[in-house]
Amino acid sequence: MNDADAPDSPVGTEPLVAAWRGILDAPDKSWALFAHGTCVVLVRPEEDLTRQAVRILGEFGPVQVGSPAADFGVISLGEGRGWVVTGHHPDVLTYVAPDDAATGPDGSDLSIGLHGRTLRDLDGAQLRLIHVEDNRPTPGV
Repeated sequence: MNDADAPDSPVGTEPLVAAWRGILDAPDKSWALFAHGTCVVLVRPEEDLTRQAVRILGEFGPVQVGSPAADFGVISLGEGRGWVVTGHHPDVLTYVAPDDAATGPDGSDLSIGLHGRTLRDLDGAQLRLIHVEDNRPTPGV
């Protein structure tokens, strides 16, 4: 998987990967990262992680106003590390960086959540995968 910087992301690829490694803190979990900071945790990894992640985000990424797909929650990471915005799928999460200007001057959960939901919607529409973390056990090891 090519880890070239994602030009549309407010944070480059490497900082996003590092942020998600710190957030998940689960070396046994496989996950996939999309260009705008949405992470799909692959709880039951299939043979093709890329295809699995794209399928999940394609279904659960796009926002549909007036449905559970528009709902969100905001989790503060504390210590100025940013926020994770949750949605209607428990394994689809979006990172919002602390210096992301789109969170608004008030930095309220509402503005952060709406921004994170927008990022998830973009990722769900564009499906530009920028990193796959394959932490499946190696057979025979």
